[in-house]
Amino acid sequence: MKLFSLLTVLGTAVLPAALVSAQKLPLSTSSRWILDADGQRVKLRCINWAGHQEVNLPEGLNKQSIDYIADFIQQQGFNCVRLTYSIDHALNPDVLVSDSFTAAAGAANVSVTDMNNMYSQVAEKNPSISGATRRAVYEAVIAALWKRNVMTILDNHVSKASWCCSIDDGNGWWDEGFGYNAMNSRYFKTQEWLDGIQAIATWSTSQPGVIGMSLRNEIREWLLQGTNGRADWYNFMTQGATRVHQANPDLLIIMGGTQSATDLTHIRLNHNIDWSGWQGKHVWEWHAYSFTVTFALAKGNCDLLKDTYGLFDGFVLEQDKDFTAPLILSEFGFGMTGGPNDGLSDDDNTYFQCLRDYVTGNDGEWALWAVQGSYYVRQGTVGADETWGLLDNDWSGLRNPDVPGLLAPMFKVTQGP
Repeated sequence: MKLFSLLTVLGTAVLPAALVSAQKLPLSTSSRWILDADGQRVKLRCINWAGHQEVNLPEGLNKQSIDYIADFIQQQGFNCVRLTYSIDHALNPDVLVSDSFTAAAGAANVSVTDMNNMYSQVAEKNPSISGATRRAVYEAVIAALWKRNVMTILDNHVSKASWCCSIDDGNGWWDEGFGYNAMNSRYFKTQEWLDGIQAIATWSTSQPGVIGMSLRNEIREWLLQGTNGRADWYNFMTQGATRVHQANPDLLIIMGGTQSATDLTHIRLNHNIDWSGWQGKHVWEWHAYSFTVTFALAKGNCDLLKDTYGLFDGFVLEQDKDFTAPLILSEFGFGMTGGPNDGLSDDDNTYFQCLRDYVTGNDGEWALWAVQGSYYVRQGTVGADETWGLLDNDWSGLRNPDVPGLLAPMFKVTQGP
């Protein structure tokens, strides 16, 4: 298999050794840095691989084998994958893959025949999946990645398996929190969430290469939610982190702010979360897209936009504060083709150039959205194309061969403890 890769773009002369060699686990944190078991800095350069939709499986196994996709990820130079899952999956791990495709048809309101045909394609590309549970598939993916020295972050993306995110998808805020409204919280069952992430953390102890867990993707308030000083964020994030740490003390605990992981200001203006229960494991996360509402007023002025990134999220990298901890940009991305700027539209290019400058200036951790070139089903469309996917629709190669060059500066390590 020949794949044009970031290894080619960067060249062996500048490629950091950490990018291609196994990390000594477990990882820990000190100030704003992530460290390996020998105390050396580990810079996370990750890519998202979705598995949180109705089928409850990592996407793309109808197009390629697990090994092919893992090879592609490793050959692009990524040293970790942010692998997403739903609470539906966390609490029901033993569903057969064949049954999961059948059930997905009803959940997504699409043809059973189409989904069963897709399962047949999965079994053809990955014969070991025939008769397997969906949890066994997650295990196979994690093992294939770690065999190639690629680490895994497990991200709880949603409760009800579905596309994320919108303000009315019912997955946004804890149902036990102040100001409950069904539109934003009807599926986010607090106790099920706690039980689910605890179950995943317990299971992760048997999965070499899993280095951390993101407690919840894109927490977001609506109407009265969060107006009590975001007390529910402090309460439930603390409960979740405590459960995960008790189940697997080796894991990094990755935690985003509100407003869809764009706003951490309350930990500076109010008070920091008490992470003494998982000391040396805390990592912040944030998201930034060209359409992100939190940063909209600064759009078009890069200097102002970078200041805004810092105001809402980047401030946590300031040394010697009670909130100082590593910060990973766990989602960013853009349409890969069709524009005049190495495939990017003018809007996406302006956004990305500025964001890249901000991230490289801080030598920050990051995770691109996304590896998947298509979905089993997305928002009612079977086989939906992912125009933001690094892989093409066939999952056979790069959607845009210029993207590795655009990302290359972000791979370099320029700072450390």
